[in-house]
Amino acid sequence: MVLKIFFPQCCNTADSGLLVGRWIPGHNSAVVLAVIHYPFIPGQVKKYLSELQSQTQVDLTVLGSWSMPKEGQEGMDSFLKDLSTIFPQECWLQLSREIGKRGFTCQVVQNNGRLLQEQKNGDDKIVLIHYDQRKVMLSQLHPVQDVGQKSDVEASELGLVFQTVAQSQPLFLLDKYDDGPLKLSHWQSEGREASIIAELLKQASVPVCIFLTWLLSLWHWLCSFRILHLRPVLFISSKLSTCVQSGYRAVHFKTVFSPKKAATHMEFMRKANIFVSFLVDIALGLLLISWLYRENRISKLADTLVPVADRVAKELQELLEWLMGAPAGLKMNRALDQVLGRFFLYHIHLWISYIHLMSPFIERILWYVGLSGCLGLTFALSILSDIVALLTFHIYCFYVYGARLYCLKIYGLSSLWRLFRGKKWNVLRQRVDSCSYDLDQLFIGTLLFTILLFLLPTTALYYLVFTLLRLVMVLFQGVIHLSVDFINSLPLFAIGLRICRPYRLPVVP
Repeated sequence: MVLKIFFPQCCNTADSGLLVGRWIPGHNSAVVLAVIHYPFIPGQVKKYLSELQSQTQVDLTVLGSWSMPKEGQEGMDSFLKDLSTIFPQECWLQLSREIGKRGFTCQVVQNNGRLLQEQKNGDDKIVLIHYDQRKVMLSQLHPVQDVGQKSDVEASELGLVFQTVAQSQPLFLLDKYDDGPLKLSHWQSEGREASIIAELLKQASVPVCIFLTWLLSLWHWLCSFRILHLRPVLFISSKLSTCVQSGYRAVHFKTVFSPKKAATHMEFMRKANIFVSFLVDIALGLLLISWLYRENRISKLADTLVPVADRVAKELQELLEWLMGAPAGLKMNRALDQVLGRFFLYHIHLWISYIHLMSPFIERILWYVGLSGCLGLTFALSILSDIVALLTFHIYCFYVYGARLYCLKIYGLSSLWRLFRGKKWNVLRQRVDSCSYDLDQLFIGTLLFTILLFLLPTTALYYLVFTLLRLVMVLFQGVIHLSVDFINSLPLFAIGLRICRPYRLPVVP
């Protein structure tokens, strides 16, 4: 039978000592987790391993010895071999390596002292498998199960190796900078992975999260005022993109700055993605501010806004004058055409007056709006969407008027058409029933149907034109909202891990 020994690459140059790991139950395999350097006291090693077993619930033990003798340590091999009597095992591994050479020498000694196998890289009965302990430890391919949790599916040999390394995290907390009786070599033996600055940030994150959580609770308390839950206020806030984005950010902040630790890997990834997207959003917003306030671009934008609004209003006036004539050679109902045209022209006149009334304050408004980039690019885009909605409010009004008038005529024509067929709409049963009408009702219905039918082309043309104008504005705002949703939902942290550390992400079968 083949004996598999999983040996970490980080221990290839470790000092001589003891191999600490686990025998895989049900498989003829051993996982080496660390090397305890000489000198050491066997009693302290046993005590240390018993403490780790109680913490990790993993059957950690001394698998054998590791020998890489230096100058003045010629008798180290024989000393380490004699330790098999102090740490009795069914099989005692004896791994050795000479300085400057890549080959390993492996010996397996049974508990009766008989040499089971001796070979140098070439025998198939002992397979030495090198693995990257850091990647295995940080990967989420085999998440750690809770103590006492049983799985119905029997784990494979490779799965047991991953679980052994993942559950042995307390073993990797002791590095060479810690003062203690034992010195170990493992994936963090050169020092913890995080720097001192990162450790300080971790310690400071808890009070910062508590403070931000308190601010969020204060914000929710302010939003809970009864006046803010009235129907007009709720309607306006649901239509403003800035209010919607503020609600999204409040929910995101509540998730990210919660002092509770993420319970699952999925929750951790969600928090990390939201936090990284927030940082990128802030960075893009600061870049936008630096561009706007450079070379006096705010004043140039304010000076351009009023002429553009006048130009749009002039184009709308020309369009309405074209509709009030004979658009595309169509013969319209002149009386209705003149009434609708003058009604919409009056609205455009009111809108131009409103724009010129606000023109002295536009630069100051844009200056304060530009500062919203400090909250992120998404806030700036949301405010831009609201400004576009306010500047094109007259187009929205035209669309609503045209749609209402068109729907009323279609509803009237459909009702009168049922009258000709001897039908009527039953409101109680929500269906069409038969009905008998007298001569006066049929005459009035015929007269009204004829009037509505001949006025329908004029109404339909106005409705079509203003619907197309409204569609252009909706598409422009849709691009802005799509950009905001893209920044809010893009998993930047997961993408960065996929590029830099793909072993940190789970593999989906």
